[in-house]
Amino acid sequence: ISPAELASTPTEEPNGSGHLMDFLDEPFPDVGTYEDFHTIDWLREKSRDTDRHRKITSKSKESLWELIKSLLDAWSGWVVMLLIGLLSGTLAGVIDLAVDWMTDLKEGVCLTAFWYSHEQCCWTSNETTFDDRDKCPQWQKWAELMTGHAEGAGAYVLNYLLYVMWALLFSFLAVSLVRVFAPYACGSGIPEIKTILSGFIIRGYLGKWTLLIKTVTLVLAVSSGLSLGKEGPLVHVACCCGNLFCSLFSKYSKNEGKRREVLSAAAAAGVSVAFGAPIGGVLFSLEEVSYYFPLKTLWRSFFAALVAAFTLRAINPFGNSRLVLFYVEYHTPWYMAELVPFILLGVFGGLWGTLFIRANIAWCRRRKTTLLGKYPVLEVIAVTGITAVLAFPNPYTRRSTSELISELFNDCGALESSQLCDYVNNPNMSRPVDDIPDRPAGPGVYNALWQLALALVFKIVITIFTFGMKIPSGLFIPSMAVGAIAGRIVGIAVEQMAYHHHDWLIFKNWCRPGADCVTPGLYAMVGAAACLGEPRRPQKRSSPLLRQSRPEKRSRKKGLNGTSREESTPPTLATDERGPRGKAPLWAFLTQDPTRVEELEALIKDTDYKGFRVVISRESERFMGFVQGRDLPLAIRKSPFKQDGVVSSSVVYFTEDAPLLPPTNPQPLKLRRILNLSPFTVTDHTPMETVVDIFRKLGLRQCLVTRSGRLLGIITKKDVLRHMAQMMNQDPESIMFN
Repeated sequence: ISPAELASTPTEEPNGSGHLMDFLDEPFPDVGTYEDFHTIDWLREKSRDTDRHRKITSKSKESLWELIKSLLDAWSGWVVMLLIGLLSGTLAGVIDLAVDWMTDLKEGVCLTAFWYSHEQCCWTSNETTFDDRDKCPQWQKWAELMTGHAEGAGAYVLNYLLYVMWALLFSFLAVSLVRVFAPYACGSGIPEIKTILSGFIIRGYLGKWTLLIKTVTLVLAVSSGLSLGKEGPLVHVACCCGNLFCSLFSKYSKNEGKRREVLSAAAAAGVSVAFGAPIGGVLFSLEEVSYYFPLKTLWRSFFAALVAAFTLRAINPFGNSRLVLFYVEYHTPWYMAELVPFILLGVFGGLWGTLFIRANIAWCRRRKTTLLGKYPVLEVIAVTGITAVLAFPNPYTRRSTSELISELFNDCGALESSQLCDYVNNPNMSRPVDDIPDRPAGPGVYNALWQLALALVFKIVITIFTFGMKIPSGLFIPSMAVGAIAGRIVGIAVEQMAYHHHDWLIFKNWCRPGADCVTPGLYAMVGAAACLGEPRRPQKRSSPLLRQSRPEKRSRKKGLNGTSREESTPPTLATDERGPRGKAPLWAFLTQDPTRVEELEALIKDTDYKGFRVVISRESERFMGFVQGRDLPLAIRKSPFKQDGVVSSSVVYFTEDAPLLPPTNPQPLKLRRILNLSPFTVTDHTPMETVVDIFRKLGLRQCLVTRSGRLLGIITKKDVLRHMAQMMNQDPESIMFN
């Protein structure tokens, strides 16, 4: 047996599959796993799953039991999707019901059943009239319940104070639970989900405690009246459900690559229950959050999204047999001339997105230097107090944001009682209910316009300060609310212009007197779509999400994905003087024979090397294999439990068979099973453009560089980024923070 040498360098572990069957045997516990805040090895995970499948297929021919086990393994993916859809839909329904109840709890209580919301309480009443459908004896506001008076200045002030107190209580409970039990439950969760799906390890972010606390605090945060939504956090909740069920199947619990396929489907289910859009959820997962999305994951994601949507519909949290609250139908088509106000709404959406991004980033930086950054509980209490005090006087900011969007989207039919539908009706009108002509606005509409204008300013300002606090918060619904308010205002303005000036050239060709020309609710939906895309820049996903909320009737920051590739003559690794160079010191060689366990332990203790390279000999330096920096100490530490007689003076071998030793010598330590024989390698003449493509398309963290089989060095993703920064005359270290 020829001696081998162990070369080491302080860099990151390369990708590769290693000896495939050796990984399946798993001779040492925890070998092949990843540390927290590290990137997974996509190629190795893929190879491990391929060989696991090959092993199961070969065993299925041995007996009937093995055949049944192989069938169960094949169907386990669909079972996981079914469980994710059921749990995600159930949790979404419970959250919707709880938010509806707790939001109304700030204003009053149902006397017959305190767990009923305002609408549910009046449903059960036989004394409700059509004109006063929102008033019933069973529902009483707090002032009426405590003092017996429902009207007057005293009742208004008492209701005002109790509204603010309930909001402060809900927000305090939310931030306290997050701070004490699950710090990862704050925020939207979508950026972190994207990071995890790209291959990053964040342990605990999708844990059971995070799932429980996120679900509870999401209800509290939304019910407090803060300018935030539950739709973004629902994606985090669904991914927590996916991670929970992955732990029940070794196929996914022991393979990080397969686990991320499940999490991609869970993200689709989360968007499906958030917006009632299964197809939109699949597109969101495919285009926005997923890094690796094979064809089978596409179908499984759609299945999980459908199951989640049907589960939510069976719960029927909104009482309208729909998946979302703002479900509407428009009976009048839009006309070509309306593209002008639509374009203006698009411009408004871009301006809103720019304002929000810059202002929110500036506030986040400012927050770090103030007391609010040091005391997140105080920040949440302060913002909640300001929000509640300013929101109560305006009926459009007092109600929940989802109800506000629903009212803004609605078309004014004959049965609507909203202020937005307070038009002057013609008593001689004999038109169908769905074809009401344009009418002059009444005093209620003008009053609503002023209130909506104030609500628009309030929502824009308060959302900037709300997003980023240490509570669950989504940005979808606040952004949609801003756009819907602006769109409804524009829609009413266009509608009144068309009514009073129908002889203008722009209206003459398509808007006749007495016709139903303009639908203000449609403008609200267009504005919501425009503002939904800009703050998070998901232009491709906003359209399918909103399109599935109603039926149609026919009459990155710079990285490898954003790096410029306009170099005319790309250099090679061997010729480019400015090529990637790590900061690693010269390599240290350690011969395998007679390398002992205690010497390896000393090397591991004295260095922070992430990987160790095995070569044939010091003279030839022919590359033989690679050992992960995390696997080597684990294998040494657990070797006494796997190989009898291994002590500190035992000799370490990386070959298949150890040589015969005298009986007086201790048993050797065989580490052949943790040796990776096929890490990804390139030659020193590989063009740099090819290297960049390899890193980007294969998801590599690093690869080894060889010449004629002789190991020269290693190139990592950080080296490539530094190289690209140098080519653009930038500071090589600045790329790590961009």
